Amino acid sequence: MGYSKKYLPLFLGVAVGAGVFLGSKLDFSSNPSAKLFSSNAKKEKLNRLIDYIDYEYVDEINTDSIVDVTVNRILENLDPHSVYIPPEELKGITESMQGGFIGIGVTYYPYRDTISIINTIKGGPSEKSGIKPGDRILMADNDTLYGADLIRDSLANKLKGELNSQVQLKVYRKGSGVFDVVVKRGKVPLQSVDAGYMLDDELGYIKVNRFAETTYKEFKNAMAALLDAGAKGLVIDLRDNGGGFIAPALKMADEFLKDDLLIMFTKNKKGAIENNYASKKGDFETGKVYVLINENSASASEIFAGAIQDNDRGIIVGRRSYGKGLVQREMALGDGSAVRLTISRYYTPTGRSIQKPYANGNKEYFNEYMERYKNGELQNADSIQVADSLKFKTPGGKTVYGGGGIIPDIFVSKDTTRVGETLNYLLRSGFMGRYVFEEELDKKRAFYNALSEEEFREEIEIDDAFAEGFLRYAGKRDVEIELKNYQNQLKKHLKATMAQQLFGTGASEKIINNGDPMINKVLSLVKEE
Repeated sequence: MGYSKKYLPLFLGVAVGAGVFLGSKLDFSSNPSAKLFSSNAKKEKLNRLIDYIDYEYVDEINTDSIVDVTVNRILENLDPHSVYIPPEELKGITESMQGGFIGIGVTYYPYRDTISIINTIKGGPSEKSGIKPGDRILMADNDTLYGADLIRDSLANKLKGELNSQVQLKVYRKGSGVFDVVVKRGKVPLQSVDAGYMLDDELGYIKVNRFAETTYKEFKNAMAALLDAGAKGLVIDLRDNGGGFIAPALKMADEFLKDDLLIMFTKNKKGAIENNYASKKGDFETGKVYVLINENSASASEIFAGAIQDNDRGIIVGRRSYGKGLVQREMALGDGSAVRLTISRYYTPTGRSIQKPYANGNKEYFNEYMERYKNGELQNADSIQVADSLKFKTPGGKTVYGGGGIIPDIFVSKDTTRVGETLNYLLRSGFMGRYVFEEELDKKRAFYNALSEEEFREEIEIDDAFAEGFLRYAGKRDVEIELKNYQNQLKKHLKATMAQQLFGTGASEKIINNGDPMINKVLSLVKEE
């Protein structure tokens, strides 16, 4: 893989913006139904044009591609979040938002022309069948899965299948050789709650990465465990959460709000208003609440944060959120594709819309991250541009603003240095993971497999040699990292990557969060209170 060093900071900024763009595309009503309307002259005009091209045009033309382009151009002229999803993308997005897929329950990547198992899903089909991290899958039924021509998409398709169907795998394990194992495919969960643990004796922490069908159940379980552990306050981390289904966000907010408080409301083109109120089901209506947001927290994340802020229920910590206040509904187009069409706007309890402007086109809309970077908003709260005409008051007298995201109650600046953003990108992109797997875990598998998560966290230290080895590894792949004052941060990221591969995302988050500025700010607020 190759990187242009000159443009790396810009690439990182665009990558962050793209992440929110993709995440925010997923924000839609959980009601998938839609009515089809009778044909009219405008529809007949388009149909007739397609027929003319199909039957009369001089050259052979793929009219399917023409239709796709036409649909995209139509939607681009509506708003940034009304999108067309072709059949080949819809299945993967649907699986992600449903919270799982049918497969064998492993994470892997092609290494030295074989499928190398990074880890197995706890309680999943592969773990139950005895497959372990470090194993290589050579064959699935009669299909060869090794060699120079490995293609990721085809590998996934060979390992997925129908629920309860069986696949016979030929596996290589160091020290044991080659053996056969039969795995019964099952539902493999895609977790939307990355972590839930105690920050101290009385403060619990929950990290939510998106709002899928299973999110509320995952969140409820994590919260119950923390309350059982003695949590009297909760930190809800919605940083980099681009949204998803609205319903789980409403249910989560309901856990913190007293009966009949307004969570949010929507308004459609006809002016019809639909209010969403808290019920009697809340399990944490009185304890301290802190919500972490940043510039990538969008839509459903903003609904949750807005409900907490507007009801004076908790403290919002971080940076101004993305600013997506439009609600989409998924509508099938009959050929395996779908359109997510904006059907209403949502408003926080005080009546503010947090949708940022999009009158200047989609390109400028999605590039707004770079504008925030340039105008200093990511480093200084005073640089956030607000309009007095969009000023609102909460019941407790606090001033809040609409017109472009949730502005936090407590501002925490972003590390925008080249090294800081590069390390975060390398951690999230998987590049660092390949080094850790190839140069350490795969070579000392028995040693690391014998460690518990707590033993790993307390006993394993990343030394200078391993960190410098990563720099050489990166340099060979045209990624140059300046280490001035960042040696400890690099070591922390390497250790977090190892923890993720060995024990899962929760273990990684604990390490990354150690010393995190936003979490430190919350801990200082708790101490002051």
